[in-house]
Amino acid sequence: MKVLLIINDAPYGSEKAYNALRIAIQLQKDFPQSEVRIFLMADSATCAIAGQNVPQGYYNIETMLSAVIYKGGKVKICGTCANARGLKDLRLIEGAEISNMSELAQWIIDSDKILTF
Repeated sequence: MKVLLIINDAPYGSEKAYNALRIAIQLQKDFPQSEVRIFLMADSATCAIAGQNVPQGYYNIETMLSAVIYKGGKVKICGTCANARGLKDLRLIEGAEISNMSELAQWIIDSDKILTF
């Protein structure tokens, strides 16, 4: 099964990105044969910035995204959203890729389940 999670919110502030990644990690754990894909749009594009340093005891979105990628998940970032937020020249999490709406459209058509946050 192919599962697509589309995240729109910033990595910190609300817990939407956090909860989306909790689900992604749990899917990979409980259903290792499934393919987990994450597309970051709008303010969630900042989830993919490398070098996040959060207070001790607080969740770390970079660590969570890296865990998804490590288990074979795919992470794509809307290029227009990334450029609008000045991410073009910033270092991104290893394995996360800048993408576009055409690729998102293909992922939507190709997915069995789609969750939005």
